[in-house]
Amino acid sequence: MSNSKVVHWLQDHETRLFHFVNQRIQHHFLDQFFTKITHLGGATASIMVSLCLACFGQGSLRVAGLQALLALTISHIPVAIMKKRYPRLRPYLVHPQTITHKNPLTDHSFPSGHTTAIFSVIVPCVYALPMLGLLLLPLAFVVGMSRIYLGLHYPSDCIVGCLIGTTVSVVTIAFWG
Repeated sequence: MSNSKVVHWLQDHETRLFHFVNQRIQHHFLDQFFTKITHLGGATASIMVSLCLACFGQGSLRVAGLQALLALTISHIPVAIMKKRYPRLRPYLVHPQTITHKNPLTDHSFPSGHTTAIFSVIVPCVYALPMLGLLLLPLAFVVGMSRIYLGLHYPSDCIVGCLIGTTVSVVTIAFWG
């Protein structure tokens, strides 16, 4: 298969997956749930959780808060660069049938900043207390899914956000004194 055929195949399947999540599984409960949970990956929540852990946490949770603050800061540098370098339109601007909710964003779609943020914050917490992973990892994936459900991101936007947030957090933890 040529490169252009592979790219077309990937885009086609990603668009199908986007439409499935954004249109096929719509439900009033999910509308409310995803509209609320998506904010956990927003700047306010991710910064506040990290600051609270750094300021008020004890032992390994305090360190996790400091690591999360550093990872959160560093991880958004590649996000900002990629959003400018690869100006991908948000799905609702490309696909008129996209179901959106309140205040759709107008900046570029790739990669997902919310997904990057939630993974930047939860990875140090899971490293500090591995049992938290049972709760926090599914929560982070749900935040990523919410971005697709709300019509704001394609699946690859969220996958790359997950990879950036996780990678920066792992590197931050590895180089932590």
